[in-house]
Amino acid sequence: MSNTDDGIEETNNEHSFDRVKQTLKERSKKVVETKEKTKKIISEHAERIAKQAEEHERFINKVTYLCGVLGFGGFCFILGARPQDVPLVYCLFYVTFVPLRWIYYRYKKWHYYLLDFCYYANTISLVTLLLYPTNEKLFMVCFAFAEGPLAWAIIVWRCSLVFNSIDKITSVLIHLLPGLVFFTIRWWNPTTFADMHPEGTVRRVSWPYVENKSYLWTWLVFVPLIVYTLWQILYFLIVDVLRRQRFLRDPEVMTSYRELSKKAQKANNIWWRFSSLLGDHNRLFMYIAFQALFTVATMALTVPLFLSYHLHVIFQVLKVSAAVWNGGSFVLEVMPRQVIQKEKKKTEMRPLEAPLDDSPPLQQASVS
Repeated sequence: MSNTDDGIEETNNEHSFDRVKQTLKERSKKVVETKEKTKKIISEHAERIAKQAEEHERFINKVTYLCGVLGFGGFCFILGARPQDVPLVYCLFYVTFVPLRWIYYRYKKWHYYLLDFCYYANTISLVTLLLYPTNEKLFMVCFAFAEGPLAWAIIVWRCSLVFNSIDKITSVLIHLLPGLVFFTIRWWNPTTFADMHPEGTVRRVSWPYVENKSYLWTWLVFVPLIVYTLWQILYFLIVDVLRRQRFLRDPEVMTSYRELSKKAQKANNIWWRFSSLLGDHNRLFMYIAFQALFTVATMALTVPLFLSYHLHVIFQVLKVSAAVWNGGSFVLEVMPRQVIQKEKKKTEMRPLEAPLDDSPPLQQASVS
């Protein structure tokens, strides 16, 4: 009897295990189906919004241009009237526009751009301003990021201040605002001076005040480079190891390296030829090496900016001038070509769309 009972118990255990296994399979299948349905709904809504945006493109561009000019003018007013509020404006901008950019880039398959160093540096700056605003060492690390790679990217990568493009305005501000924020904190912020002014001592000209040059180089160059190296390792692991198959399956998914490679190959410029010195299979490592050299050089240039108020002011003017100049070049040279291409596509599509209309030609003419 005991053997029979044991056999029945084992059979029941097997059946219960099979039921649990089947239930888990059904639940996982439902989760996958729900996920696919959600993706489909989101993509349908995104396509509908994109079509509506195309239909009202001119009006949207006018509204965007108006808001862009008013917003930039308002920021300039705050910069002169209340420089101590500039960090708050920057934090509000970042927590608002970066999530919106992720949604838009996710639809366009550009969301891996948000793993770039500029977003990494901006996130560290945001955490520093909100949680550790009086930490001098973190301030210097963020200063090196903001006035080093981020600032020089405006000039090197030709970021364009185009007021009728939210995407381009956001790109410019992501690279421009951090430097302006740390400029105001270092030289113009009366609140910082009041908080950092020790009682019984002469008021400091700037904050933080550093006399030891080795300390200066440590926290403006060497420590930021360690933080940068950590980002580079994480970026390589995510993009080139963990998500490698995703990129191989879908060539439309873009990263910074893919975009730069396509542009360089198309132009067949010196960077494309130079990156092939170690062979085509090592172009990625050459790109990493170029970016590392760029980062080291630009971070080293932050030392004189940190020490000289006048030099720092000139650099702010240079950054804004470069963004405006690039924006003018885009509006006068690139946008006319884009308009011509769009009109050409519309004229090519009209003969294809005409047969789809069931109304007679005379009726169409009378309706129009």
